[in-house]
Amino acid sequence: MKSRRAQFIVVVGMMLACCVSAGHAQTAEKKAHTFRGKVEKVDAPSKMLVVNGENVEGWMAAMTMTYVVDKDDVFKTVKVGDQITAKVYDGDFILHDVQVVPPKSPAKGKAPAKKK
Repeated sequence: MKSRRAQFIVVVGMMLACCVSAGHAQTAEKKAHTFRGKVEKVDAPSKMLVVNGENVEGWMAAMTMTYVVDKDDVFKTVKVGDQITAKVYDGDFILHDVQVVPPKSPAKGKAPAKKK
């Protein structure tokens, strides 16, 4: 009786190992895309950002959406109004490697736009 139980445990363990390795392989094979957008809300306790994202060809149309962030350190630097870039993968909505993009300076030779 103990022999059958041991065999069952070994078989279940092998099946779980196969599932885990297959899941890891699928994650590694997902296509990466560059994400760009403007931060509209920062929710550090929930590890989320609301971002007005630009169109990401082959991943998602331009839209404002809530995204989970992969690293807590992001919330030490990102604030509302920041332009960011990040990496996103097919099939998930997690922002990886979020970076704040410095604001663009006016092109040389052009005067700044006048306020009305």
